Amino acid sequence: MEKRWRIFPHDAARIRQLEQTAGVPPVVAQLLLSRGLTDPGAVRGFLEAKFSDLRDPEFLPGVTAAAERIYAAVEEKRRITVYGDYDADGITSSAILYRCLQILGADVGYYVPSRFDEGYGLNSEALEKLVQRGTKLLVTVDCGIASVKEADFAKELGLELIITDHHEFADQLPDAAAIVHPRLPGTNYPFGGLCGAGVAFKLAWALCQKSSNARRVTDRLRNFLLTAVGLASIGTVADVVPLVDENRLIVRHGLNCLREYPVPGIEAILEVAKLGDKKQLTSEDIGFMIGPRLNAAGRLGQAQLAIELLTTDSRERAQALAEYIHQLNDSRGSLERSIYLAAQKQAKEEFDPVNDPALVLAGHGWHVGVIGIVAGRLADKYNRPVVLIALDQAGVKPGAGSARSACGLNLHEALKACEHHLLGCGGHAAAAGLQIEADKIDAFRAEFVEYAAAEVTDESQVAEIAIDAEAPISQLTYKTVNQIEMLAPFGEGNRRPIMCASGAKLVDKPKRIGGGERHLAVHLEHHGVRIRGVAFGQGDWAEPLAKHDGLLDIAFQPVINNFRGRSNVELQLVDWKPHAGDTPLA
Repeated sequence: MEKRWRIFPHDAARIRQLEQTAGVPPVVAQLLLSRGLTDPGAVRGFLEAKFSDLRDPEFLPGVTAAAERIYAAVEEKRRITVYGDYDADGITSSAILYRCLQILGADVGYYVPSRFDEGYGLNSEALEKLVQRGTKLLVTVDCGIASVKEADFAKELGLELIITDHHEFADQLPDAAAIVHPRLPGTNYPFGGLCGAGVAFKLAWALCQKSSNARRVTDRLRNFLLTAVGLASIGTVADVVPLVDENRLIVRHGLNCLREYPVPGIEAILEVAKLGDKKQLTSEDIGFMIGPRLNAAGRLGQAQLAIELLTTDSRERAQALAEYIHQLNDSRGSLERSIYLAAQKQAKEEFDPVNDPALVLAGHGWHVGVIGIVAGRLADKYNRPVVLIALDQAGVKPGAGSARSACGLNLHEALKACEHHLLGCGGHAAAAGLQIEADKIDAFRAEFVEYAAAEVTDESQVAEIAIDAEAPISQLTYKTVNQIEMLAPFGEGNRRPIMCASGAKLVDKPKRIGGGERHLAVHLEHHGVRIRGVAFGQGDWAEPLAKHDGLLDIAFQPVINNFRGRSNVELQLVDWKPHAGDTPLA
């Protein structure tokens, strides 16, 4: 589908001024301006991203009370269970706090609910089971803030409950001994964007200070905390929270800690992901290589093995777990591709993805753990809200659905408006889940699409690409692209810069590459300079590009490709159009 290109205006005077006052190269000045960074002090803080700028844990709402109660349980040898979640954020959160308590000598275990049988968050059956096994103190990570009924049940069981979370609140707070949350009502923590692993890291830091009886912790605990920052960086990138403020600091320094203070499991997973020899890890390495493997374990019901991977001291066990999780990720990829093809076929043959305001698709045998990924891919492809429903082959269980938003539609409100067709639903504005009986799908689809039609504007149905600058490829030297890396780590809230060039020529026939031929490789020429380009997830571009006879306007992200000891500039294609001639690219 065609996308609108919005190019940030080139203001030579402002670029020169920021270049001089902040002492940065012109290309970096332009990119900083496109991100709204104009103050020299703010620019320096953004680029330097000092580890010492992390706020002390005592300032995070609820941390002090939680640390005191947890440390008392450690000293009294009461059984503590860390109750986590099955995504990469929940897995790294669990590993951070579990490992911290182990080092402090606690009687501690961890529990992750089954994605398929229990679902997200606290559930009463699990609480009862954990109490029967001797748990006296339960500490949630990355969940629990909306578990009001379950918190009341925990109290009935005599279970002390501490909640650490970063998600949205219910109408009331759960009744817990302590709640740690960056946006806790009645508090004013300066940064509310921490993920579950970021919150768990702050709590672990406070516990280490408590154990050391000082703000400066012992050397052993310091080394653990540096390892924990690495794990928190994985959760932060994988949970797609904005990479600004403390999140930027955690990821910037956590990437180094993953190399300098790795646990055996991290070394093993880097090896199987073919990142073992890479000197400097990037946020993209987490986002595309490490995070998906941890998520695959959770999506396929093996999250507890991912936590074991990140907490074991045995290199042999870590290697075996990493290889198994690598295989799970391959299985997840195969499932994802087959569901994507089936869902896309259904969308094209039974509906009109170009003109319909939303898509609701359903299929028998679609894997519940993977439909969310596919819904996201289709939402990106068509720029439409997408609901994917996995129907039970035997027709015994209700359908389970995952929804992903586009065009600014608030999924939480949309599902609430249609919930009389549903057995249950939950989530937030951008992503949500639901349960539905198969015979209710048609009625739900009609009402959901009607709701989307009323809420989504024609303007928002045209996807937009924000482009930082127009740049001839000849200007993208190795030195220039290295300067662009000064803005890293890239991710949500600080995306890798996108540039565009007008009048590029396709040199060779486009080639599909990668598993399932999902990706595309091209060779381009622009003003006499040849360069390789890769389009991830855009294998479908091969045919229209091959048929196109003429010049191209391209939108791309310049990167340094390091392969077999050689480094060179490469383009990651974001979009392309037939050359506009004298017409402005925008």
